[in-house]
Amino acid sequence: MMALLYWLLIGLAAGFLGSIIFKGKRKNKGKGLLLYLVVGLIGSVLGGWVFGFLGIGSGGLLWQLVSATAGAVLLLWIVSLVRK
Repeated sequence: MMALLYWLLIGLAAGFLGSIIFKGKRKNKGKGLLLYLVVGLIGSVLGGWVFGFLGIGSGGLLWQLVSATAGAVLLLWIVSLVRK
């Protein structure tokens, strides 16, 4: 149970940070916690896969947050390409 809560909190933080990094100074007006959570969770899986494929990795909370945030930014970039 605690692991699920931990995973959700990392995903929420990563989705929020990823949206700030990707959009720059512009805020995502009207976007809610659910969107951040979904982007963060999918981004964490994507980031873990990409970093694992590249052979880059470490343990710990900070690394998980960095990996998930990078995945969230990558996901947002891919979505922006598809939308155009």
